Amino acid sequence: MAHGPYTDRNMEHTATPSLSADELKSLAQQIKAMALSLGFSAVGIAGIDLADDEQRLLAWLDQGRHGQMEWMARHGTQRTRPATLVPGTVRVISVRLDYWPKGAKPADEVLAAPALAYVSRYALGRDYHRLMRNRLQRLAEQIQHQVSPLGFRAFVDSAPVMEKPLARNAGLGWQGKHTNLIDSQHGSWFFLGELYINLALPVDTPSSAHCGSCTACLPACPTKAITAPFELDARRCISYLTIELKGSIPEEFRAPMGNRIYGCDDCQLVCPWNKFAKVSQEQGFEPRHGLDSAQLSALFAWTEQEFLERFSGSPIRRIGYERWQRNLSVALGNAPSTPDVLQSLSLGVNSASALVREHAQWALASHQARNL
Repeated sequence: MAHGPYTDRNMEHTATPSLSADELKSLAQQIKAMALSLGFSAVGIAGIDLADDEQRLLAWLDQGRHGQMEWMARHGTQRTRPATLVPGTVRVISVRLDYWPKGAKPADEVLAAPALAYVSRYALGRDYHRLMRNRLQRLAEQIQHQVSPLGFRAFVDSAPVMEKPLARNAGLGWQGKHTNLIDSQHGSWFFLGELYINLALPVDTPSSAHCGSCTACLPACPTKAITAPFELDARRCISYLTIELKGSIPEEFRAPMGNRIYGCDDCQLVCPWNKFAKVSQEQGFEPRHGLDSAQLSALFAWTEQEFLERFSGSPIRRIGYERWQRNLSVALGNAPSTPDVLQSLSLGVNSASALVREHAQWALASHQARNL
């Protein structure tokens, strides 16, 4: 987490600058110009009242839909009460950064080629966390040049933060029926980041929803994780299964996973608003190591050392080699029964990892059943 020289975790130890309403309005305009000049795609300012979202979150947790993500329950209401997480917070500056990678092989072509590995488009290049945190830190430092002392904390998936409701309240988009944030002029292919701040800046108008009668995302989900409009069961979501789940992937979801080995974009790929999505100008988000159209068998052949080296600075590295091979084993089980696929799985059943062996054995059994 980034923080400035005038702050610690508790902003209550930093005196709140005394500014007039006109000064705060002028500062808000300057902040937005600064954020755009730093490369963010959009910026807005939100208040910290998330009472309605808190009730929805607690109900979702009570239903157990967070699966193994126990940290979501452990943090309690810190997620929905910014001033509890960081005392002294009165506003949240929310930013967006487009990530659709320039030059990547079309997603639908990769999904239609079962011998290829599909990686969620956000993870084809370098990890976005550090890039966005550094820019948020620079934004805070620029604000400090205008007003000091200043209390702030920057977050990019680094703490219990309700980033989508906050972004909605900051006018950056609405949560669609697939629960992702959508902007009517930019689609949904973007990252979010937040700057908690102790300045009572004027807030922006929250975004209104524009999904209308469209339900394209619901049937598009391979594992039926979108159980109803605006409701997601993470335990069924391929992003959860391939990234957050640490153990064995339930067999009922393995065939529907197809060739998706890290994350899933299907609900966004069918969203009509994404015809307005912008290609990212960030070179770091462009595909590395041919991940936009790599052969499953070639990826499975990587050693653990190759995995660690090639995914240095990549979000994929955090799942570790064992889960990487687990995911590939499932995809190989759904691939055509070619010699290279079967050879990969024959190696998988002899893996030192019981988790990989179990999934490779399932995959080989799937091939045998199809070829009877």
